[in-house]
Amino acid sequence: MAHYRGSESKREQFRRYLEKAGVLDSLTNVLVALYEETEKPTNALDFVKQHLGVAGPESGETETLRQEVADLRGKCEKLTEENKELRSRVHPDPHLPGSSL
Repeated sequence: MAHYRGSESKREQFRRYLEKAGVLDSLTNVLVALYEETEKPTNALDFVKQHLGVAGPESGETETLRQEVADLRGKCEKLTEENKELRSRVHPDPHLPGSSL
């Protein structure tokens, strides 16, 4: 029986932790809002995520955005190299052989 009480104590500690952090109140509020919806959403989990503030873009949209980020990073890298080359033409390093300054 001591094992049962020990795990019950851990459960009680965890419950108090969730309560103190406001998790139980937030979940209760979202579930009450879902319950009070006159037209229930087709996806209850999305409703909960949205009301908890964790709803993100759809996975297809996420992949599109990742690809766009990769493309923009590539463009930025090319422009940085081009900028570096143009700067060296405008302000050549006088210490390099062949510089006219």
